[in-house]
Amino acid sequence: MQLNELIEKTIQWAKDRKIIQNSTPEIQGLKLMSEMGELADNLAKKRNCRDDIGDCMVVLINIAEMKGYTLEECLTVAYNDIKDRKGYVNENGLFIKNGDVEPI
Repeated sequence: MQLNELIEKTIQWAKDRKIIQNSTPEIQGLKLMSEMGELADNLAKKRNCRDDIGDCMVVLINIAEMKGYTLEECLTVAYNDIKDRKGYVNENGLFIKNGDVEPI
């Protein structure tokens, strides 16, 4: 299935279960934190995390739909924010933006 079709099916699934109509972006934000916790746990345990990534995407789709946004629009805004960002990831895995002082 193509991404756009999966997004539309996910939105319909959420509407059929009245998530879009009866929840709020704030409640879905809390749900996203829960799903991210599951993702972090499975990453730490070196487990397969495809379902966890997908669950986070489902909640993000719900939030975007509730706010009247599309995922493409949100990703475009984020990409435009980072596209010219300069820096590097140091040996500890921390992104250091140009101009930042590297922590000791």
